[in-house]
This record gives sequence, C-alpha cells and structure tokens, in this order.
Amino acid sequence: MQDKPVTLAAVTGAHGVAGEVRLKLFGEGFEALKPHKRFNEGALTLTKVRSDNKGGAIVRFAEIADRNAAEALRGTVLTVPRSALPALEEGEFYHSDLLGLPVVTEAGDEVGSVCAVENFGATDIVEIEKPDGKKFMVPLTEKAVPGWDSEKLTVSADYVD
Repeated sequence: MQDKPVTLAAVTGAHGVAGEVRLKLFGEGFEALKPHKRFNEGALTLTKVRSDNKGGAIVRFAEIADRNAAEALRGTVLTVPRSALPALEEGEFYHSDLLGLPVVTEAGDEVGSVCAVENFGATDIVEIEKPDGKKFMVPLTEKAVPGWDSEKLTVSADYVD
C-alpha cells in the first residue's frame, strides 16, 4: 500500500496564457500540494502553487511553458506515492486506502467492493459496486460501516441495497 499512487488533484484547464493550470483538489486545500515537488512519477515538477479562492488551486509546472501545453493537461490527475504522504493520526484515513476493498456484512456475506468515496458536505459516503454491476451508497458512519482494515470494509446489512 505504501507505493500505491494517491491522487491529490486533477487539472481542470488552463489559467491565463503563461502555462498555469487550474486544479480541482481532492485533499485538505492547496497547502497540501506544497510538500510535493514532483507528480506523476516525476513527469511534472511543481514550481508555484496558490489558491484560486474558489476551493481549488492554480499551479505552474516547470514542463509546461504555454497555454496550449496547459490546456493539453486538462483531465490529468496528479499523483504521488502513498509513502510520500504524512503519517495518519488514529481514526484518520486516505480515501484511496478504501478504494477497491472487498465489502462484507457483519455476518461475513460478500457484498461487492468499494468503487468510490465521496463527500457532499455532511460526511464521507462510500459507493459500493455489487458483482452484478449495480452500485449503492452508504454513509461512512459507525452505524453503517462498523469497521474496515487493509483487507476489507464491513457494512451493516441494514444498509445493503
């Protein structure tokens, strides 16, 4: 799990004409990008980062010299190795740690796997894909998700759709 790439942001488009790009952030704000100088296995070198005052960031990469090159990055996700992220406190986790985990009920019945983790404001939501391809969402609360580890996520049968 330590070398697994973790997505911190995605490029949403160019900003200005000098090669800067606008980012959608998946972490705790633009400050979380500052400790990381290289993204995508060294393909992009961060030289400047600032807030866009809308919850995102505006950044400059050494490899991107103009608007056309910046626009070509639209849709690119920015990743760092899991080992480059800070250690977590008790009870904290990275969303990426849950992705792909098998999901079982408290009785051990197989449900599917975690395909997404979202947050629409109130709490984190785990999206689970069943073997038949159908998906459903469960709030990441103790009542709905009594626990998880690096091997599986356990969900209350009351929340299985």
